[in-house]
Amino acid sequence: MAGNAMTLGEDFPKMQARTRELLATYKALPGGVGVFGAMMIEGVLQRADRAAVSGDVVAMIRSYREMEDCK
Repeated sequence: MAGNAMTLGEDFPKMQARTRELLATYKALPGGVGVFGAMMIEGVLQRADRAAVSGDVVAMIRSYREMEDCK
């Protein structure tokens, strides 16, 4: 995954946590500047949560890459 020998099962929750922190950052931006970004990240996290709960490895990989792209 992120350039080392971690497995998806180990790294996926860490990527979810990183993305949740990023969401909090967007929500904290003054004047509603981060509203659109926050909405997009929330969608990414919802898909990631569904993939994790379902155990669908292909969906988890897709979600992992989506979360990785969140900046």
